[in-house]
Amino acid sequence: MPTTSYWSSKCGEDQDLEPHIAPLGGHRGGSSNRWTRIRSTKKDKLEDSVIHERALAAAILFQQHLQNGGDVQFDRSTSLRCPPSNGRKQAALPRSSSSRARSLTDPLLQPQQLLNQDVKLDDLETNHFVLVHGGGFGAWCWYKTISLLEEGGYRVTAIDLTGSGIHSFDTNSITSLSQYVEPLTGFLEKLADTEKVILVGHDFGGTCISSAMELFPHKVSKAVFVAATMLTSEQSTLDMLSQKADSDDLMRQAQIFRYANGNTNPPTAIELDKSLLRDLLFNQSPAKDVSLASVSMRPIPFAPVLEKLSLSDKNYGSVRRFYIETPEDNAIPIALQETMINKSPPERIFRLKGSDHSPFFSKPQALHKLLDLAVGYGDRGKELNGLLLDQKRPTGSEPQEVEIKRDERLWRISELGRCYGYNQVVPKCTPNEVLHLGWLDVG
Repeated sequence: MPTTSYWSSKCGEDQDLEPHIAPLGGHRGGSSNRWTRIRSTKKDKLEDSVIHERALAAAILFQQHLQNGGDVQFDRSTSLRCPPSNGRKQAALPRSSSSRARSLTDPLLQPQQLLNQDVKLDDLETNHFVLVHGGGFGAWCWYKTISLLEEGGYRVTAIDLTGSGIHSFDTNSITSLSQYVEPLTGFLEKLADTEKVILVGHDFGGTCISSAMELFPHKVSKAVFVAATMLTSEQSTLDMLSQKADSDDLMRQAQIFRYANGNTNPPTAIELDKSLLRDLLFNQSPAKDVSLASVSMRPIPFAPVLEKLSLSDKNYGSVRRFYIETPEDNAIPIALQETMINKSPPERIFRLKGSDHSPFFSKPQALHKLLDLAVGYGDRGKELNGLLLDQKRPTGSEPQEVEIKRDERLWRISELGRCYGYNQVVPKCTPNEVLHLGWLDVG
């Protein structure tokens, strides 16, 4: 059975810039009460986010400390060693009696090392992401994700499928799925036999990466479906989308069929009504990204949407699959996403709380963190499973927290590793005692 993971964060998740780490401290004299309250509120939110991040590092480092017989140096919080960036002297974070402050000589851990400090980015099966856009989109839609992944040390290739983005081919002339995905399959064909990539498909890009997985299973380490079409064998994208179509369906209202071969022949392409783009695809996205999409989107070729996939367990089924749900999605509603998941369960399911159909615009930071988690899941994810128990959330149950006792403290940890209730002292606990298992939404 797949497991469903949820993530929750309280601030800074989807801003273009990373939040600065701000230690606790008093306010300078002479400031107005209003400015003090505003500044205090912002600092409180940032400090909550920092504490959650650092608590995760502490919990996992301590787990390794137990497993390695005390070989791993364990510190409570990496935030204690970060000096304030504005040069003002501020009070340090409160320190518990059982921990010490970090020093500037302590090693920094990259996010990829938190689950296993012995695993470096170069040691993973692959650190190369190949991003595949959805229908009407192009490689341009991934611009935030590309930047975030590259900053994390990953290699990233964003593909323009035939007739998409800056690819100059006429969309109306595309007559098959293989022709549409040729830029992707051509790229994979040129890869060395020893090289693997992580495919990420959005929207109709899910159908495209499925086709590539069938052709090149030995070159695909993992596949991540982001609000994407995840079909079964002998099913077409149109078959899947027809399951939710009705007269009030926003997608149906937005579709404009193009008949380049005459009205007596089947449609050759589908355009989306630009006046409905925001409500359909970008209902939670920034206005600047909606504007970018409105001048960049191109027609969707119709023939590939009609084509049924032929998927085998030997090829397609051998590739590890992950699915990222988008609950505020008006193009592929969450109910339809779950229908696809139930028919062809992936290895793991994540839910991006508050995301519309385009999480690379509406939730770029959270999407990046989920991709970062997926790339290491299985390579370094066994430690995560051992810590948090790999189980499926019961149908109809409410998202809750994982409570784990560690080092005389209660750690509340979501299945994706976010920590809550940091530094709550719990007497008479054992390091491996698990009190409760549940799930939290990502937001």
